[in-house]
Amino acid sequence: MKRKVSKKLFSEARVFLPGGVDSPVRAFKAVGGSPPFIQRGAGPRLYDEDGNVFLDYVCSWGALILGHAHPWVVAAVQDAASRGTSFGAPTALETELARHINQAMPSLEMLRFVNSGTEATMSALRVARAFTGRELVLKFAGGYHGHSDGLLAKAGSGSLTLGLPVCPGVPLAYARTTLVAPYNDLAAVERLFHKYSAKIAAVIIEPVAANMGVVPPRPGFLKGLRQLTRKAGALLIFDEVITGFRVAYGGAQALYEMVPDITCLGKVIGGGLPVGAYGGRRDIMSLVAPMGPVYQAGTLSGNPLSMTAGIQTLKMLEEPMPYQALEERGALLAEGLSRAARKAKVPLQVSRVGSLLTPFFSEQPVTDYASARRADTRRYAAFFQGMLSKGIYLPPSQFEAFFISLAHRDEDIERTVKAAEEVLKGAA
Repeated sequence: MKRKVSKKLFSEARVFLPGGVDSPVRAFKAVGGSPPFIQRGAGPRLYDEDGNVFLDYVCSWGALILGHAHPWVVAAVQDAASRGTSFGAPTALETELARHINQAMPSLEMLRFVNSGTEATMSALRVARAFTGRELVLKFAGGYHGHSDGLLAKAGSGSLTLGLPVCPGVPLAYARTTLVAPYNDLAAVERLFHKYSAKIAAVIIEPVAANMGVVPPRPGFLKGLRQLTRKAGALLIFDEVITGFRVAYGGAQALYEMVPDITCLGKVIGGGLPVGAYGGRRDIMSLVAPMGPVYQAGTLSGNPLSMTAGIQTLKMLEEPMPYQALEERGALLAEGLSRAARKAKVPLQVSRVGSLLTPFFSEQPVTDYASARRADTRRYAAFFQGMLSKGIYLPPSQFEAFFISLAHRDEDIERTVKAAEEVLKGAA
């Protein structure tokens, strides 16, 4: 595999960008080597500056559910750009996308568009604290809700990969407003509520954990959180930045028949362009300026390009058939990886919800942050490099999700499984 041009570009990037990247996991520190520099994407494939072609299971970290450069999305964005890229003023596009989201997720009676998932979760917590008059927030170990101060305690994803469970530069006062419980452990949450009930403003959770790798909720866990928060007068916030319009058209809340108080969205609703959103009950969202006193603003929020890409993407997802296809291909890949590991006698746990999945190199099932941490990260790094050499681009961290797009075909999954069989056989 040719790497000369990418290595040169990476060396140049490190002069100007910390670590040569604009998001830590892209630097390949968890898997070794240097990253390919991408020139373009089409369908399920990436093309790098060296002329290599990769079958992509990152898909811009889940945003590209239709695949790269879908012609309908590209055409719609080009048309929108010809009329102007940003106005800093209202457009009908914002209302149109909000209507699509509300129809899919009725719990979002009102919502506010922002520019990232981090901005969405940060703003959601501010509103929750204002609504309840309380300061404490309960999150789950290994859950990542963006890089805002106070939410990096035992965070997952890139923070977990780099071994930075507590981020320098975050004041201790912020960290003290965050309570942390093990994911899938309702009894631990009950103990925290028993001790801090009158002080907890909200519980924030990825309804399907996806930043410690994919970890589904145990039966009854989410419903137990709903009951605890209602009883204590706290709000339940679903961080559906990853799961929203990914695991079902109505997100994880539709899949598990849940009604959170506030929902945070991103990724898919921008169709591959920068976006975030938070929304929920009308009485809660009425606190947001200019209706209420909770201030939040953004120059590029609701910009016409992101709104257009989101509208076009959601229109193509409205029918159930896309999710049936994603489910079938997710199952095909998970079963194929498990079968390849059994043949090679390599311990592997494949955790999946729909088109989200993670293969953990572990003897035991992964149910929380602690069990995810016991996975063999060196073996994952070797697997990653072996698959990359065969033209399969996987997440460069054991603690990230694989994403399947509608552009992936059965033959792509079969090629991936065959490559995995060869790589695992050589690693056994």
